[in-house]
Amino acid sequence: MNSQYDVIVIGAGHAGCEAAAAAANMGSRTLLITMDMTKYAQMSCNPAMGGIAKGQIVREIDAIGGYSGLITDSSMIQFRMLNRSKGPAMWSPRAQCDRSLFTLEWRKVLEGIEKLEFWQDKVTKLIIEDEEVKGVETLMGIKFYSKKVILTAGTFINGLMHVGKVKMKGGRMGEAPAFGLSEQLAEHGFEVGRMKTGTPARIDGRSIDFGKLIEQPGDMEYRKFSYLDYELDYSIHRSCYIAHTNLTVHSELEKGFTDSPMFDGTIESIGPRYCPSIEDKILTFSEKEEHQLFLEPEGLETIEYYINGFSSSLPWEVQYKAMLQIEGLENVRIFRPGYAIEYDYYPPHSIVPYPGDKAFKESLFCRTGQWNNRI
Repeated sequence: MNSQYDVIVIGAGHAGCEAAAAAANMGSRTLLITMDMTKYAQMSCNPAMGGIAKGQIVREIDAIGGYSGLITDSSMIQFRMLNRSKGPAMWSPRAQCDRSLFTLEWRKVLEGIEKLEFWQDKVTKLIIEDEEVKGVETLMGIKFYSKKVILTAGTFINGLMHVGKVKMKGGRMGEAPAFGLSEQLAEHGFEVGRMKTGTPARIDGRSIDFGKLIEQPGDMEYRKFSYLDYELDYSIHRSCYIAHTNLTVHSELEKGFTDSPMFDGTIESIGPRYCPSIEDKILTFSEKEEHQLFLEPEGLETIEYYINGFSSSLPWEVQYKAMLQIEGLENVRIFRPGYAIEYDYYPPHSIVPYPGDKAFKESLFCRTGQWNNRI
């Protein structure tokens, strides 16, 4: 095991895996540190890649040599081109993946990259000397040194989960958070903010009455994300299903609003605009009598389903009672409730190019004086 690297990547989610692979493929001796080596590129929310405004990004990653598109194709169980009723510029590819296979395929790819090494541990501290990052220190007290450190820890940095009034520290349900890095970065002048996101309950497919739902098969013509020339077995296919909320469902959910951390002031963080909770939708679109839900399979060999559109931080009993009022889910069993999660982030304006870098000095940004205006 080495102690000196060119690049260290902290966190092995989607961004971390792509960053580590890119650095190693470009010739840098790279170390990828993660708390759990069985969770590479874990699909923390729904088991899908792409979608409106996101499928294009996956294809851009593929175009510059990344792996997300390739691994999506190899673990895909459904493909749909969204927005087909509009012009081609608006078409958005989306794939349903086998969650477990997606992670396994990522591990195969990463372990096949010669200059990439791995360490399972938690990074608790950056090694900073003369205002320059020189490496990292882990929970086990091990120090690794490098020329560059890339931080891609996602929701794990000071992660706090909410289910009604219940609070749990963690970066993902059942997984511990990471502490120390934000506090250290704040001491060195970084702005640290809080963001929030959420995820729906997971349910038992054996308790769903699919006969009452609308089946949504994928596109049966041959499609894939990557533009590389290879064949796919498109006979491997699973349908999604459409369900709808109703006024009774809304009424049941509203009973828990007084205990919702999203509304009682417990959560003050900002959230993504593209992923509202079911509570937000009921309040924002109070004139609507129903909202569309998508029941998505988690994989080929599991009975677990994800309820896309039912993200919630309400008490688990409220979530469950409301679900029982959805047609097709009258006898549903849940594996776990939905939850909201708060975590630290660093606003992009806190990150600026290093002024001593030769390429930066020659850039238009520097030569026009914009750097001086920033500082």
